[in-house]
Amino acid sequence: MRLSPRASGFLVAALTLAVDQGHKIWMLDVFDIAARQPVALTPFLDLVMAWNPGISYSLLSAQTPEGRLGLLAVALVATLLLGVWLWRAQERITTVGLGLIVGGALGNAWDRFAYGAVADFFHFHVGGFHWYIFNIADVAIVAGVGLLLYESFFMTGTKNETA
Repeated sequence: MRLSPRASGFLVAALTLAVDQGHKIWMLDVFDIAARQPVALTPFLDLVMAWNPGISYSLLSAQTPEGRLGLLAVALVATLLLGVWLWRAQERITTVGLGLIVGGALGNAWDRFAYGAVADFFHFHVGGFHWYIFNIADVAIVAGVGLLLYESFFMTGTKNETA
């Protein structure tokens, strides 16, 4: 049985959310990263514990309950709009990309609801360069945006356009 593009997108969203939340539960409650950090995985990648009270790079940091609720509301509205786009999309690459974004956004929104901040664990660094600390949801969001950009730039002539 082959899934429709819409079903594929929603399945990817659900799997992304499950993997992200499962990883966070394991890192926080089983592995206890807060007590073990930093854990060097490679010379350029460590596991650490960081709580992000804002959005990317801690922008719009929300320290109050009202601020956290505001960020949660914005995230849920954006996710709802992306879900509508996913529902209407016909191309599998679009629905998979949107599914990754929706699943990642829901994973981070759940953290904001449950903990008041987003749990991040992966710290990438090379020499003196330090990338921001991220989680699986962030990776999914970036991959989803990458798929949408790829489709936009390289697959525009392959779609079945209807006017």
